[in-house]
Amino acid sequence: MSLPLDRLTRLSGFGRSSSSLAYLYRPTRVEEVVELFAMAARQGLTVGLRGSGRSYGDAALNGGQIVLDFRRMNRILEWNPATGVIRVEPGVTIQQLWQYTLEDGYWPPVVPGTMFPTLGGCLGMNIHGKNNYRVGPIGEHVLAFTALLPNGETVACSRAENSDLFHALISGAGLLGVFTSITLKLKKIYSGQVQVHGWATANLRETMTAIEEFKTERDYVVGWIDSIVGGAALGRGQIHTANYLAEGEDPRAAQTLRPDYQILPDTFFGLVPKSSLWMFMRPFGNNFGWGLVNTAKYLSARYYEHQKKYWQSLVAFSFLLDYVPNFEKAYGSGGLIQYQVFLPKETALAVYQEILLRSQKRGLPSYLAVIKRHRPDQFLFTHATDGYSLALDFRVTRQNARALQEMTNDLNRLVAEAGGRFYFAKDSTLTPHIAARYLGDETLARFHALKQRCDPQHLLQTELYRRVFAPEAPPPAPDTLWQAEAEEVVKQSFERSGG
Repeated sequence: MSLPLDRLTRLSGFGRSSSSLAYLYRPTRVEEVVELFAMAARQGLTVGLRGSGRSYGDAALNGGQIVLDFRRMNRILEWNPATGVIRVEPGVTIQQLWQYTLEDGYWPPVVPGTMFPTLGGCLGMNIHGKNNYRVGPIGEHVLAFTALLPNGETVACSRAENSDLFHALISGAGLLGVFTSITLKLKKIYSGQVQVHGWATANLRETMTAIEEFKTERDYVVGWIDSIVGGAALGRGQIHTANYLAEGEDPRAAQTLRPDYQILPDTFFGLVPKSSLWMFMRPFGNNFGWGLVNTAKYLSARYYEHQKKYWQSLVAFSFLLDYVPNFEKAYGSGGLIQYQVFLPKETALAVYQEILLRSQKRGLPSYLAVIKRHRPDQFLFTHATDGYSLALDFRVTRQNARALQEMTNDLNRLVAEAGGRFYFAKDSTLTPHIAARYLGDETLARFHALKQRCDPQHLLQTELYRRVFAPEAPPPAPDTLWQAEAEEVVKQSFERSGG
């Protein structure tokens, strides 16, 4: 029995450099997921899990196979405003979460740079925020969850019950089971605003020194880096820190804790619709144009915003990626990859300087770069370390895709040799060798043992899984500009994964 053609849908990663056709289903109940697993098993197909599709690469793609979109499983199941404990279905988004709890004085303890991911996706990738050095990833704030395993078993997991599955499904990239309910402890707050402090930094060393200094006294710290300029100004940028306001500090707390206070404006300066801004940005999507943008941003940070302190809404501070809807389209039809690497504090400065220099030398500088501080955690596919992360956005075109893959192969080796780690929510470049090197034999053995226990038929698969973990199981060839142009560079890996 073939699948209905009206289910065939083109899906892409958030970076739009990877896409493929898949049979898309949108379950509303757990029973439907059980039926879809059974159907896939009967027909010899695989199932990929997808939330809002905010992973940059191929983590939520499953070309030629089945993809389950969980955004219709989005009910708030229980909420206790006295304790800040909430239980939800996996399709609830970060936006739904804060809008539901804000007036009661609670905020998600960890948020990414956009409010649109689902909580199921956030747990699957174990997202981090600008406060990772202080509160860890989102998994550290999960009290319990229930999950449906492909073997048909329903399990309840917490740190005390099925602890191995608790620490593996959180961070497991949707490869071991499906979250069916999630119990989360939220952060108590007394204002819908934070106190922000911003200042410019002259180079990467100064940026990282400042982050190290302020991480002990600020709730959030994040740095923007001009990754195009070189010389003595290599890594110049701007740091923003933020602190929650104490009880009684905000005289308008009742107003700022209302969801309507947090709404981001639809226009810039009341004139330009944000929905069309990406079109005005696209002409600057080249090395020269983005160099001008970065220079203008740095000069503004140095001469206008330097040492400014102000109050800002939680939404405006937290969700910078949502300021410009569809900003990823500004990179052009080929999209972008985000290359995010995590390094111990002992090696981070030297390696990040080398990454910036090598990308500039190859004529492939990053157009957007963000640096954050991190701490280790105990989850199976942890990406964090006692150190830093640097996230770099690289534009992908038919002309540069091969050179970009060559460069990231080179950078991956550099990062691995320095004890670095990677993040599956952002990855588009890892090969099995590099993944095995940073994860380690013990972690891989635990994962494969759990995979055999939870999913003996290997029903749960994605293009990332086949590319990184199981290259011997070729999928249908995806229609992916990034992979197609890079094929000769990583020929063996892509042949194994069907590229």
